[in-house]
Amino acid sequence: MSEDKSATSAALKARNRARVWMLVGSLALAGADLAVKAIVERQLREGQTIEGGFVDLRLHFNPGVAFSFGANLPPIVILLGTGAIIAGLAWFLLASIKTLGRLGQVGGSLLIGGALGNFLDRLVGGGVVDYLYVSWFSTFNLADVFVSVGVGLLVLGTVFSTRGHTPEPDNP
Repeated sequence: MSEDKSATSAALKARNRARVWMLVGSLALAGADLAVKAIVERQLREGQTIEGGFVDLRLHFNPGVAFSFGANLPPIVILLGTGAIIAGLAWFLLASIKTLGRLGQVGGSLLIGGALGNFLDRLVGGGVVDYLYVSWFSTFNLADVFVSVGVGLLVLGTVFSTRGHTPEPDNP
């Protein structure tokens, strides 16, 4: 019986440690995103472009959400909507941490960190600072990269994770 308790206690500690790392990672990524946005805002004027080859730097302010959707909505609607989505997503990822492998946990951190970076930018500045420009795509930022890569890693981590799945016994 005490072995079961100790195994359960160890599993709980491991889950809590993973949750803490996911949150700390998310906050660090959001902080990095906000720091880069602040540097870009100090160095560039809106519409100015610094050519960098494949990716240029071009300052743009996005009052909406992805691809400027909802730019005409009242800012409070965008804040409440994105805040609710981020809170729900964070709760879901933290609650299901035991079924996520390391790859999924990293993806979750990237996803929450990127979403949080854009949310905080929107909260303070009334919109999101975008600055990465490629000629064939909308202007975006580091937080958008975090979100996109995070979703990909979360999907891959979920597909390839064996946690929470009990293998079926071989049938002769």
